[in-house]
This record gives sequence, structure tokens and C-alpha cells, in this order.
Amino acid sequence: MKKLIALLLAAMMILSLAACGGSGAASTGSTEAAGSTASTEPTGAAEAAEPAAPSISTVTAGKLTVATSPDFAPYEFYAVKDGTPTLAGFDVALAQYIADYLGLELEMVPIDFDGVLMELQTKNVDLGMAGLSPDPERESIMDFSDIYYMGGQSFVTVKGNEDKFPTLEDTNKAEYQIGAQTGSIQVDLAEENSPDADIIQLAKVTDIIAELLAGKLDGAYIETAVAENYAKNYPELAIVLDVPYDVEGSAVGVSKGNAELLDAVNAAIAQALSDGSMDQFIAEANELSTGEIIEGLIG
Repeated sequence: MKKLIALLLAAMMILSLAACGGSGAASTGSTEAAGSTASTEPTGAAEAAEPAAPSISTVTAGKLTVATSPDFAPYEFYAVKDGTPTLAGFDVALAQYIADYLGLELEMVPIDFDGVLMELQTKNVDLGMAGLSPDPERESIMDFSDIYYMGGQSFVTVKGNEDKFPTLEDTNKAEYQIGAQTGSIQVDLAEENSPDADIIQLAKVTDIIAELLAGKLDGAYIETAVAENYAKNYPELAIVLDVPYDVEGSAVGVSKGNAELLDAVNAAIAQALSDGSMDQFIAEANELSTGEIIEGLIG
């Protein structure tokens, strides 16, 4: 009888062990399939295994601060609506698009073009949007986004003087006074193509146009889209020459070293180009710039 009980107990133990082994194997398979739900690691270690989305730092938390120079239609200017000047232009529209894309409130800082470069250099703003060309000489003070608009460069004079400038070489005479906006790549183009001329740097494109119309300048280097816009409003102007430039196109200036912001701006630009928004911004800016506008700082 004792032997029979012993045999029964032994059989029960074997069955019990087999059942435990089967249960353990099922648990292991279940754990692998579910990821790490049964992991004994601390919760923090499991969370750290997944890459966190990069945080975007800005000058002011919750805001995207953008410097611009509103004397550069159709890029940026004041459109007069119902007697009220409103900052407009396709740079301004793109700035709002980028801010919305990042979930930030947009704050535009109107300033002279040279000031845009200074504000970026001192990191008082997050972005500079003023028809900036990604000039390698500026890379020490800012980073550049991808190109969002392909433009060009032109030499401009007034009607009646076109015959003086059949080629760029003809702009290079000591008796000529040639205008270009302070701090712009147009200054470099003037110095490259008209080194013997008297190069006059002025803070605003509006000042250059006024000096041309008054006969105080013989010609000027101006971005093509801007020159074409001024020619619509001032029929006396004549765009006479295309000016070769290695870095054609406009990019957003980004505060130096803010890699996360740069990546996010590039992502926003890519979307604006792919979804047709940029084309719409350009069309609207061109239409607005043919109406009543104010180019330059107000107040």
C-alpha cells in the first residue's frame, strides 16, 4: 500500500513539473511578442529606449521671432488695406506657415536689412526672412534653410539711359554712381562687376529707387523679382541686364547652431512647396504689391 502511495505521489510530482515547464515557455513567448511588457527593467529605462522627439528652443518660449526688412516687395512690404498698413509679402506668409507648422505664435520684427543680419548674429531673433541669399560669407553668423524661392539679380537704370549699359562691363566706369542695398549681396555684385564706379550703399531699396528717379544714381543692382515689382509701380525704371550670381535663390536665415529649429524649418518649407502653398503665397504677394503699398519701416 505504501509503495502504491509512493508511486502515485511520484507521478503527481512529474506531472506538476511538466506543467510548470510548459507554463514558463508560454510566458517567454508571450513576453517577446508583446515587446517588454513583462520586463523587470525600471520603467524609466524602458522609456529611454525609444528616441524622444527633439525639442525646439526659441528666443521666447511659445513664439517664433522673425526679423524682416519690409522694403522688398513682393517678399515683404506693407499692403494698405482699408487705410491700414498690414505687413504682407510671400516671406511673411511663409513665416506664418512655418510658425503654424511648429505650433508657435509668430512675432515679426520689421527692421532695416542690415539689422536683420545683426539680429541673427546676436541671436535676438530665431529667423531672418528678407529675401536672403545663402551667401557662404554669411555662414559664420547664421545657418541657412533649403531654398524656397528661385530668384535672380538685375541691373536697373531709368528709361533713356538703357543705351549706356549694353553689357555689365559698361557699368564699370569711374563717372558712374551705382547703388546697392547696405549689407546685401548686391553690394558684392556691384564691387565685382563695377569696381571702378562710385558704389553708393543705401539702407533701403526704396531709397535706391528714389535716388535713381531723381537722377542721383546712374544704375543699381537689385534682386530681379523686386526690380520687376518696382518697375510696375514706377514705369520710368528699366531693367536692362541680368547679373550672373552663383547662389541664386532665397533661404531662411536661422539662428546659428539651432539644429532642431533648422530641421523643422526645412520640413515646413518642404511641405509648403509640395502642397502648393508657396505658389499661392507668391501669387497673392504679387497681386497685393500692385495695389497701394508702403515699402520701408513705419513710424
